Amino acid sequence: MGKMRLKKGDKVRVISGKSAGMEGKIQRRDPVRDVIVVEGVNMVTKHVRPTQKNPQGGIVKQEAPIYASKVMLLCPSCGKATRVGRAYLDDGRKVRLCKKCGEVIDKI
Repeated sequence: MGKMRLKKGDKVRVISGKSAGMEGKIQRRDPVRDVIVVEGVNMVTKHVRPTQKNPQGGIVKQEAPIYASKVMLLCPSCGKATRVGRAYLDDGRKVRLCKKCGEVIDKI
């Protein structure tokens, strides 16, 4: 299991599976299980029993986790799906890089 190079709030594109080609922001991530939850991707139907919080109950659609290896980061500068590299700047800061255009995505 490698280190997860994706963060909450990153815009990603799904590259395989039933949701291939869809894009969305990362809502939640679990580095231990190597899964992420992307808004609007991998929607599942869940039957919810009535509770005091939700007296109606019923059927709800919600996002399910997908493996982080099934998505690629969308570079904010070039807009392409890319792998994520890491590097140190001259002042010693560690940053994430776009492997396609070489631009700095953000600091780590």
